[in-house]
Amino acid sequence: MTEKTFRKAFGVLQQHAETLRDQAEPNIDDLLTIVQESVEAYGVCKERIDAVETALKAALDGAGVGASATVAQPAIERESARAAGQPSKPAAPTSFDDMDDDIPF
Repeated sequence: MTEKTFRKAFGVLQQHAETLRDQAEPNIDDLLTIVQESVEAYGVCKERIDAVETALKAALDGAGVGASATVAQPAIERESARAAGQPSKPAAPTSFDDMDDDIPF
C-alpha cells in the first residue's frame, strides 16, 4: 500500500476477506501476499482508529463531556472486530424506541 488512509486499508481488508471467503479451495500461491497486505492494512486501520479515539477523548475531556467517549467506544470496537473478521457483539439500544421504560407520558 502506497497511501496510508483508513478507507484504502479497510478496502484491502474487505477485498481479501471476500477473496478468502469465496474460494472453493485455498490458493496457497496467493496466501502469503494476502496475509502480508492484510497485516499492513490492519496496522494502518488500527493506527487511524487509535488516533481518532485519542483526539475524540481529548476533545471531549476538554469540553467536559467524558461520558460520551464511552458511548462511542462500542461502535469503534465493533468496526475493529468487523475489519479483523471477528464476530461483533450486538449493539446496545440506540433510540428511544429501542428502550424499554415504564414512563407513562
